[in-house]
Amino acid sequence: MRDFIRPASLEMPPLLQDIMGWDDGFMSRAGVPQYPCLIDQKHITGELYEFINVPMVVWIDEKGRVVRPAEPAGVVDTVRQLDPQTFQLPKDAIEEGKRIRRSYVDAIRDWVAKGDRSEFALPPDEARHRATGPDDTDALATANFRLGEYLFERGHRDEALKYFAEARRLRPESWSFKRQTWELEQAGKASGAEFFAEVMALGDKHYYAPLEMKASGK
Repeated sequence: MRDFIRPASLEMPPLLQDIMGWDDGFMSRAGVPQYPCLIDQKHITGELYEFINVPMVVWIDEKGRVVRPAEPAGVVDTVRQLDPQTFQLPKDAIEEGKRIRRSYVDAIRDWVAKGDRSEFALPPDEARHRATGPDDTDALATANFRLGEYLFERGHRDEALKYFAEARRLRPESWSFKRQTWELEQAGKASGAEFFAEVMALGDKHYYAPLEMKASGK
């Protein structure tokens, strides 16, 4: 397990490396994973675990218990500092991203080594408290997304777009719905002008929620 906590390829472009927060130390240990990597084409995992953005993770122990519910995977909320034309970040934002990424990977290593004794492993009650869970409106948004996906795959694009728009309206905090449906509307739209306009319109809201890493009382 300790050997697996590293990026999957040495071919990551420097620009993407900066955005993702990988420093030279991480990249020097890069290797191909020795375990299965599945592609969830129907977004079932995201629906089950409440992934509303990427990258997000959930920690599950050997007994199948959710130790940490869905949270941003060691990323910092610097997207509003990203130049939409060049995708460059200011140097201080790059360094902050690398710091957050290192601290998150270190937390995973601590959990791997110590299990439930780790200060980053949440007790069951706290893990349940942090897990928001979908409400009726969220479920209706998912139903609209799935219906739109069904119609799109069968060539009914115009009808599909109506359901995609309703999914976004019902659950505006889901960047997964926004970016997935935008990309189906038009290739490149998920990282284009409309995406950045939505990000800039957040005001004092977060694109990535800040992480509360340590468990209460530990």
